[in-house]
Amino acid sequence: MLEVSRSLVIPLHEITWRATTPGGPGGQHANRTASRVEVRFDVAHAPSLGPRQRALLLERLGPVVVASSSEERSQARNRQIALERLAERLAGGLRVPRRRRPTTPSASSRARRMDEKRQRSVTKRDRRSPHPDDDD
Repeated sequence: MLEVSRSLVIPLHEITWRATTPGGPGGQHANRTASRVEVRFDVAHAPSLGPRQRALLLERLGPVVVASSSEERSQARNRQIALERLAERLAGGLRVPRRRRPTTPSASSRARRMDEKRQRSVTKRDRRSPHPDDDD
């Protein structure tokens, strides 16, 4: 069983596995062993998903979610990593962002802002060179 969240647990028989040789350099070991693992989860036809979960995942991730790993030399370890990545991706697709609660500035913060603007204005006015026209 792959535990994605408290509300979603996927039986492993719903996940499709594929092992291939990893790309890139690596010598004899990489060229001969199928240690790269790819896992696929069919969101559109998975019986373990509820209707709301399926709709969310289809909208955000598409009909098939794929995760792969080829970092380790061991196929078993790559299988674990790929499953963890799949679970993270599915959990991210199911996460509902928190709604923003609009706020207004307090009266004291508005007053503080106006005081700072006034002070800044005075500072800039004092930096100006005096004009010969001004008879203050």
